[in-house]
Amino acid sequence: MDGEVVSADSMQIYKDMEIGTAKVTPEEAQGIKHYLVDFVTPDKRYSVSNFKSDSESAIEEILSKGKTPIVVGGTGLYINSLIYGIDYPEMDFDLDYRNSLMEKAETEEGLKELYEEAMKIDSEAMKTISQNDKKRITRILEIFKETGMTKTEQDLKSRENGIKYDFRKFIITWDREKLYERINLRVDIMLKQGLIDEVKAWREKYEKFPTAMQAIGYKEVIEYLDEKISYEEMVEKIKQETRHYAKRQLTWFRKNNDYTWLNGEDGNEKNVDIILEDWRK
Repeated sequence: MDGEVVSADSMQIYKDMEIGTAKVTPEEAQGIKHYLVDFVTPDKRYSVSNFKSDSESAIEEILSKGKTPIVVGGTGLYINSLIYGIDYPEMDFDLDYRNSLMEKAETEEGLKELYEEAMKIDSEAMKTISQNDKKRITRILEIFKETGMTKTEQDLKSRENGIKYDFRKFIITWDREKLYERINLRVDIMLKQGLIDEVKAWREKYEKFPTAMQAIGYKEVIEYLDEKISYEEMVEKIKQETRHYAKRQLTWFRKNNDYTWLNGEDGNEKNVDIILEDWRK
């Protein structure tokens, strides 16, 4: 396709977070330019609004070369902001309120209460949000508190500018059992590659890491380093959180019926043929 890659992964943007985010290596990149990878320090906040602006700039640069932009990654909000033309306005969230929500979400009873509260505020948006999805549940509540609008209302209003590009959308999926096997193996490989040492170095280098701290793998390793959980508990927690995240991703993307679903077990060659045929049309 003579393309270049735009990453839509909310954690691969951060520097010094190679292993835990499975960031593309120079060997894997094969000389193909990758945009929006490894360019923000973990002590900085980076929003969906930042991504939309930066990704559109990257796409324009790729198009100016006569090449094809290929957007790759699984951060749902990032992707939706780009392919559906949704503008998420910059908001100065009340950190005390956010911390109180996150603290409450740590208990099963507290998270249940937050879920029910969010359902009352925006039942439409909650149709695609799992009862265990702390991040998205609390975001529904934060948006309403800061703007007086529901997330659904905000999304509809922000789409008024329309979509800039003609996207072709594909998702590679796997049988759930095999997917979970691959996730478990991925975590084992990351630990062998030195994930714990990476987190130690990362924590020594940066005093604060407001958004980066949400990365699966990093927060669990920090709990282990702080002796709050055992090594075995840390490993199982990372695997479990990653499996839950994969499940939430599938729920998120299934709500959009304009994706072509590809079976990972069919092999790269078959899936590449399907993508190329669609692209040529």
